[in-house]
Amino acid sequence: MHSGRENMKIAFIGLGNMGGGMAANLVKAGHDVRAFDLSQDALDAAKDAGCATFTSAKDAVANAEAVVSMLPNGAIVRGVYGEDVIGLAPTGAVFLDCSTIDVATARDVISSATEAGYDMVDAPVSGGIAAANGGTLTFMVGGSADAFARAKPILEAMGKAVIHAGDAGNGQAAKICNNMLLAIHMAGTCEAFAMAEKLGLDPQTFYDISSVSSGQNWSMTSYCPVPGVGPQSPSDNDYQGGFATALMLKDLRLAMEAADASDSAVPMGSRAAALYESFDGAGNGGKDFSAIIKTY
Repeated sequence: MHSGRENMKIAFIGLGNMGGGMAANLVKAGHDVRAFDLSQDALDAAKDAGCATFTSAKDAVANAEAVVSMLPNGAIVRGVYGEDVIGLAPTGAVFLDCSTIDVATARDVISSATEAGYDMVDAPVSGGIAAANGGTLTFMVGGSADAFARAKPILEAMGKAVIHAGDAGNGQAAKICNNMLLAIHMAGTCEAFAMAEKLGLDPQTFYDISSVSSGQNWSMTSYCPVPGVGPQSPSDNDYQGGFATALMLKDLRLAMEAADASDSAVPMGSRAAALYESFDGAGNGGKDFSAIIKTY
């Protein structure tokens, strides 16, 4: 097993906003990256970053020792692995799917890969485009201990923290539970600031009190939804950049699916999901998720 050495042949499938920066960081770490995307612009950018580019996923994985994917949804992940990766990548390759998808699909695809003799992990990420470009992502990883051990050095070239969450699918579970909690915190923080203001409290004063009291939370003190309060955040830039409402809604929909499948009671999560559904539906999908404060 040569997971620890430099210069592995790594196929990278999916070079979007996140994948492009991640593939570039694997090149910087000394790996031989074979990139594939349906977009010619994405392939051109990958070539500029030092990747070899291919016109099909099958060609990209042909001689790969590892395959990394960053794709939009579970159906695409299932299709790519089923048609272009499993049985076509060399036996003994390790697969790392970094997409955020539903837990059931993640478990199905890993099970298919394992039956065909491959090690595979689900490794969704926390951190946005800037973190992908800067190599400071956090990876939540589901899979066997052996698969995790092989995936870890590859993930470390793209991130600052790599955490084993348990068995296959548990990376996805950790991500959607975390992001559901984040959505709940953000909505609650927005409500409290809006009410404080209506009661005659200055937002900065409320921040000064609540940020050192029991209402303190990350959405308030690291990512304040009120412009000019707390550290620099997207609210100071008219809610541009950051973590788009459309992406938060995607994660909340996955969380609601998982809640149904696991028979979990999520009254707060489902309320947060409904708030983000209507906010996104009103044309705010491109704004940072903290812009939900506008609805109050």
